Amino acid sequence: MVGYDPSSTTLYPEDAALAGSASGLVTRAIISPMDVLKIRFQLQVERVSSSRPEGKYRGIFQAWRCILGEEGPTAFWKGHVAAQMLSICYGAVQFASFQALTEVVHNSTSYNSQAPGVHFLCGGLAACSATVACQPLDTLRTRFAAQGEPKVYRNLRHAIRTMYVQEGALTFYRGLIPTLVAVFPYAGLQFFSYNVLKKLLEHDGKQSKGGLQSLVSGSVAGVISKTLTYPFDLFKKRLQVGGFEKARSHFGQVRTYRGFMDCVVCIAREEGPAAFFKGLSPSLIKAAMSTGFTFFWYEFFASAISNLRRRIPGVLFQH
Repeated sequence: MVGYDPSSTTLYPEDAALAGSASGLVTRAIISPMDVLKIRFQLQVERVSSSRPEGKYRGIFQAWRCILGEEGPTAFWKGHVAAQMLSICYGAVQFASFQALTEVVHNSTSYNSQAPGVHFLCGGLAACSATVACQPLDTLRTRFAAQGEPKVYRNLRHAIRTMYVQEGALTFYRGLIPTLVAVFPYAGLQFFSYNVLKKLLEHDGKQSKGGLQSLVSGSVAGVISKTLTYPFDLFKKRLQVGGFEKARSHFGQVRTYRGFMDCVVCIAREEGPAAFFKGLSPSLIKAAMSTGFTFFWYEFFASAISNLRRRIPGVLFQH
């Protein structure tokens, strides 16, 4: 079970961090192509038209063929090192924070640590903590996914040095405000929906030994939360590539916005309100896969760690 559960084998925050980082690593390797597609759609600034789609990328399969033909199959894993670092860091901080917060709720209040409302609150706070810790890696991942050929950044070290010298240290935290605004309800809804759906899929109040419940519950939770908070993800991506004019040839145009509200107003005025949902289709596919696999692998690794701790006391961490 995700979160502190006094009725089951104790899982310490550091165990949750280990399981969360392992889950993030495996999940990222699987969903990277959909993430690249989503980012490419989000960064197009052409006006959305239902009758005659504009922009370089006009559909999932068209974009897939275009990227494959122009940049080769490795393009779908562009920025994978930064993305893996992000996933490992984010998974560790998020699940460790969530485990610790739900335990605090259980020990300090009268609320049940496994109540859906508690999972919403703790999930949102845990995600905010992980976002602040990992935002620089997210910005680097976005820049790598945005660049086409020839590459602007040769490797991670070159990207960090170039961005710091040319744009300053704060550039690594571009898009932080819309990210925090969106991540609390997004992650809160993920944990809330996962909690509710997992319980609905239980048979006679007992959890299945298989991971199908976790996979299905996580996938549905990911679609629900992503749909409701999607525009903020787009705003974040636009702000993260501000000043990255070298990507112009790959997306037609690149905008530099003065801030969060300027970004929202400019997109609505220049591209229409429908632009707030650019890239929604690949994003929903990615969200279903990402959230489903994240919870699936987290429960898998958490169970393995608990079993290992029970069989060989003190093998992981001393308490």
